[in-house]
Amino acid sequence: MAEFDKQTETRLMTDIMELLVTHYGAELSDDALDREIDRVEQAFSDARSSHEGQMRKSGEPYVFHPLRVTHLAARHWMDFPSVIAALLHDVVEDTPVTLEDVRDKYGDEVAHLVDGLTKVQSKIMSSDDLKKETYKKTMLVAIDDIRVLCLKFWDRIDNLQTIDALLPHKQKLIAEETRKVYVPLAQHLGMGYVATQLDSLSAALLYPRRANGYKQLVAEQQESTVDFLRKIKGKIVNSCEQQKLDVFVKDRWRPFSVASVHSKQLGFSALYTLEVQVNRTMDAYMFLGILHSLFPPIPGKLRDHVNSSSKHGYQALKTTVQADELRLRVEITTRKLARFNESGVLAPGFKFRHRHFQFLMRSLMDGESAFDTESLRLASATIQVYTPQGEMKTLPEGSSILDFAFDIHDKLGLHARRGQINGHTRQLKTRLLDGDQVMVETSDNPEVLPKWLEWAITPRARNSIRRYLRNRVREA
Repeated sequence: MAEFDKQTETRLMTDIMELLVTHYGAELSDDALDREIDRVEQAFSDARSSHEGQMRKSGEPYVFHPLRVTHLAARHWMDFPSVIAALLHDVVEDTPVTLEDVRDKYGDEVAHLVDGLTKVQSKIMSSDDLKKETYKKTMLVAIDDIRVLCLKFWDRIDNLQTIDALLPHKQKLIAEETRKVYVPLAQHLGMGYVATQLDSLSAALLYPRRANGYKQLVAEQQESTVDFLRKIKGKIVNSCEQQKLDVFVKDRWRPFSVASVHSKQLGFSALYTLEVQVNRTMDAYMFLGILHSLFPPIPGKLRDHVNSSSKHGYQALKTTVQADELRLRVEITTRKLARFNESGVLAPGFKFRHRHFQFLMRSLMDGESAFDTESLRLASATIQVYTPQGEMKTLPEGSSILDFAFDIHDKLGLHARRGQINGHTRQLKTRLLDGDQVMVETSDNPEVLPKWLEWAITPRARNSIRRYLRNRVREA
């Protein structure tokens, strides 16, 4: 192994250990912390010896892949069993090490996570069937332990970043799969930055020439605005110091995405956001006042997602101001909310509706395909609606009366005729809004039509409709 590789290996392991001590040193006793650190070091030693001699298609020693995956896991507040599983996540799949070996040495918890990340293997199944079964296996584990899905995100991010050695058509297949499956799952878990990174890496593989053009455009904007941004940030920091307000400012340039491909105008205000982090929620509003006193706000551009998060869970104050000759987008958040925005469900203190996630995963699994990716995309944002008795139901944004009916019971969905929203009669295809009260009117016999598949978006509704229509065809 080259000297540079040794240095990289040492640096990554040092970073991982420092992150773990920073995140968990205060809540564990010295003895407990030392035991966990020893287990991590042992797992790395086992991963290195198990993958000894294995090379990735890029020519790189294989062990660097689990090392980078583990580094991402540690950065995002994942615990010691997750970090150990990240180091060992490919040993069962790619080396003679068995799952029982992992269980005997590291316990049931680590083995459970490694198993969730290990592909299904069979000599008689086709590659497509193997892929579907692997999806189902991962999702079944994730229903009870969300950590396995988060580890899958880090695995996918590193694979996308080191995918150059694969054939172009394989790169595109992996990119499409990432956008359809893993991006909306990350959004659903509140991991907005992770979803953005997955989407950006995928888009660059699908549209390489446009990605290069976009990269050049951003570089030109960065060069032409460096003095402007230095002056604006200086004004802001000086004003905050006068008000004794502690702020941290950082540049954020919009990464390339599929949305970027279809955007016609990509000027400075669309490419750049000034991110400002403060200590407390009260300070966020105080900073907003300071900012608007320095630069006039653009009417209609203020969005308050501090006390009421956006549809994907992002929490920040968003505004646009006229800063001298340019319009400047600014996002203001607290340091605590910044952790939520980056790590979502993994961030300390993040409130995650785990029961709703379990229901979503189970309904996605209840179909003939691995899962309904279109429904998954729509399900990444949710609304809350109410039955006539006041019982609250959580549904994906864009759900119809038909989805509401099937959410209550399959029989109600199949016999649905029309509905009432807030006392007004509406067709089954009518989309629901957050806070609506919904009642379903039924007929004596099912009136299911093929076009219902266009009206419903939830996996449960679509799968029930498909089954009914298929059975009716068989009977005929």
